[in-house]
Amino acid sequence: MTPELLVQFSTPAGVAALDAAAELADAPPLTAASALRARGLPPDLAAAAHTQAVLRLRARAKFGPDAAVMFFTRPGLEQATRSAVAGRRALRLAEAGVTRLADLGCGVGADTLAAARAGISVHAVDADPLTAAVAAANVRALGLDDLVTVACADASAVDLSTVDGVFCDPARRRGGSRVFDPRAYSPSWDFVAGLRDRVPRTVLKLAPGIAHTLIPAGAEAEWVSVDGDLVEAAFWCGPLAVVPRRASLLGPDTQTLTGTGEREAPVGPVRRYVYDPDPAVVRAHLVAEFASTVDGTLADSRIAYVYGDSAVPTGFARCFEVEEAMPLSVKRLKAVLRERGVGRLTIKKRGSALDPDELRRKLRLDGPAEATIILTRVDDAPTVLFATPVIRSRA
Repeated sequence: MTPELLVQFSTPAGVAALDAAAELADAPPLTAASALRARGLPPDLAAAAHTQAVLRLRARAKFGPDAAVMFFTRPGLEQATRSAVAGRRALRLAEAGVTRLADLGCGVGADTLAAARAGISVHAVDADPLTAAVAAANVRALGLDDLVTVACADASAVDLSTVDGVFCDPARRRGGSRVFDPRAYSPSWDFVAGLRDRVPRTVLKLAPGIAHTLIPAGAEAEWVSVDGDLVEAAFWCGPLAVVPRRASLLGPDTQTLTGTGEREAPVGPVRRYVYDPDPAVVRAHLVAEFASTVDGTLADSRIAYVYGDSAVPTGFARCFEVEEAMPLSVKRLKAVLRERGVGRLTIKKRGSALDPDELRRKLRLDGPAEATIILTRVDDAPTVLFATPVIRSRA
């Protein structure tokens, strides 16, 4: 899609093209394009309309009903904040007194839209002309023009003297590939990290794998998961910081776990139950805090499996009952699985170098039964646990 085609979608012909494409969203691209051209649509408009129909269908998971009237680019949708996460962040900003927000690197506008709905005036910018145009179109589509301005601009050139809050989501892709080194972010990490010195109420959205060494002094580092899927890290700076570390689990019942991220859990033997903490808990370094809620211990100080004597209902981890623990030997494991008639095997792992798919091929599973094994380390020794799920993280 181009900015010119995006403008066409605001015309009667463009609206009709989108309506027609919506009926063909599930059709193969060539079939849909042929059907749309048969209705008299120009090829470029037909292709763009069908792309929007497909992206809107995919976007329902992130944006719900809003997706039906929004516009997207493929990378923009992939990188966009889920509406549940953006909405929660916007409410927290509003409750902290932010009234005028600069959204630097706004993408297709997910966080801008959420902030505006929370009553915050937003100046949103993106360096990519098409992405900025898409964000502006989404603002208009959802009727938030009175609270939002969108511009195509370099984030580092934005005047921040008129805002009392900043949200920055630096670009972490280059040439279609993910960028893992913060020094390669756009805008630069030096600029991003320095925002809190210019506007104290600053929030930085970052990749979940961001190093703890990059957490600004005094900031709250939050890791967020949605239904068990780790989606982002966020650094809350200045007056926005409430605790040193936070793991936020969003879903039917949103829960948060807080702490310093510096505690160490006690170490002990394998016990009757093993807990697999949510990835947000692990990334926030709050495994020790979680362990204390279930009277748990680790079997290896470097592995984030927590062991306990009882199955405590918790939203912060999945719980399994340990049936058997034995030293890891592929030959022995294969024999045990054959004895049990296991043909379907769920493999979980932490601290093991084995590749689950490769292991399955070596095991040559055959039989009517199913089982779950956990590959891990116990007192630094490779170990396999036979386990049965007893509690789901979203009960």
